[in-house]
Amino acid sequence: MGRRQKNKQGDPAPLSAASITKPGKRKAEDEYPKPAPKKPRSEVTKSKAKGKENINGSENRAKKASKKKSKNVKDAGDSDEWEDMASDDEDDLQAHTKFNFEEDEEEAFLDGQEDDDFFSREGVQQLDLSSSESEDESQSDEDDQSSTSSDTSDSDEPVTARNMEKRSKALDRMAAKEAELDLEDAGRDDRAEDDLEDVAIFDLPTAEERESGKTTDVGELSRRIQDCARVLSDFKKLASKGRSRSEYVEQLISDISNYYGYNEFLAEKLFNLFPVSEAIEFFEANETPRPVTIRTNTLRVRRRDLAQALINRGVNLEPIGKWTNVGLQVFESSVPIGATPEYLAGHYMLQAASSFLPVIALAPQPNERILDMASAPGGKTTYISALMKNTGLVFANDSNKARTKSLTANVHRLGCKNVVVCSYDGREFPKVIGGFDRVLLDAPCSGTGVISKDPSVKINKSERDFTLLSHLQKQLILCAIDSVNPDSKAGAFVVYSTCSVTIEENESVVEYALRKRPNVHLVPTEFQRKDLLKKKGIKVRPKVKSFV
Repeated sequence: MGRRQKNKQGDPAPLSAASITKPGKRKAEDEYPKPAPKKPRSEVTKSKAKGKENINGSENRAKKASKKKSKNVKDAGDSDEWEDMASDDEDDLQAHTKFNFEEDEEEAFLDGQEDDDFFSREGVQQLDLSSSESEDESQSDEDDQSSTSSDTSDSDEPVTARNMEKRSKALDRMAAKEAELDLEDAGRDDRAEDDLEDVAIFDLPTAEERESGKTTDVGELSRRIQDCARVLSDFKKLASKGRSRSEYVEQLISDISNYYGYNEFLAEKLFNLFPVSEAIEFFEANETPRPVTIRTNTLRVRRRDLAQALINRGVNLEPIGKWTNVGLQVFESSVPIGATPEYLAGHYMLQAASSFLPVIALAPQPNERILDMASAPGGKTTYISALMKNTGLVFANDSNKARTKSLTANVHRLGCKNVVVCSYDGREFPKVIGGFDRVLLDAPCSGTGVISKDPSVKINKSERDFTLLSHLQKQLILCAIDSVNPDSKAGAFVVYSTCSVTIEENESVVEYALRKRPNVHLVPTEFQRKDLLKKKGIKVRPKVKSFV
């Protein structure tokens, strides 16, 4: 028999029930060498050393455990053979002990027991942790730098009764630090905004500098427009010393004229209609193309069926809004939207959504006599005919005989059978014919409301044009009023509309009509807006303001 066979260690004794029970669990850990304690347990060990006087009987139990350990080693054989087998047995017993510890701990929490009860089962119920807590509080300032790394390592461990309190404190410290950083960042942002507001945005160039060095750089013009607008929004606080408000306004209008391509007269006229911020938004909106919209011809098709047919042809569309049940907005199309079979069959009309509004305000009813004084190319006329369901009579007039060709073509294409096309100067009504139930006057105008559609308006309008157009509009509105039948059962309505945003072509014309025809009064519509008459020199009666 060889030496190793002779001295071979026997099979370990089976674990008894007592070793698995709660009292024997601490002994199992004490009987075998413990691995190096992890970092979170270092503080607990330290607190044990400081509170040594409060541990009753712990040293005696440790001595007894060590004696029993030495006895077991001698019975097993030589120390060399024990070292050969110790590593494997140690791992098995440690895993078994850890499993029992975690299982018992979980049962304790499920049974509603406190941490103190759990520690009492381990024989350390008399351990006073107050000394360690006071020490942690006193050393909190010194351990701030190392707390982050320790908190990170703690988060990797499983939550147990031993480290629960420590993990909670670590999370509280991290939350407090994050709150402090957030407050500091917010304070810096507020101070930065205050500093920007207290300083003038830029130095306004003088008149000589503007004349000598006019810039054509688009980026510089855009920045200067924004800077001037910001200064004018809070002039007392942001303006440069010795500079008047009129100088900033003059510079802003000049930059708008150069940046957006307006002549200075029209740029100033449109700028004075709005507050500064709204004026910039208006000029910017005129550079954006309007969406493509179509109106369903209800004389031939329903909107749902038309939408489905266009979708099948690769058109991406959706209803314009709840305010209309015939409009569709087209986002993109794989086919020309003005050359589809549905368009040629008269199922829809290419028409701006804003041109729906005058007809909705007119509210034509079946079997009425209606006059459209300036009807080409026929979008509003055919809409009126559709609302009347091809009953009654619609007179579609246009003073330009060449434009009546497109008007007639659209009337035929959309199947409007109650329309009479004529070409008279609108000022000849009611001498030509009168006695209408309703009259729609979409008057000739400067087109300042559709600059995105016709950019030529930016440079070809002068003050004389606005004067002549305003005079013509006043004549036409009086003729429209005289063309209605005052005894009409429908109420004798006149709708006046333009494609302009200037006051001279809208509010002033309505005010003139009310003065010249005292028997006329204003009626509200479902989409009216607040008045825009905020500039000096415009005097209209309050009723006109409230119905604009």
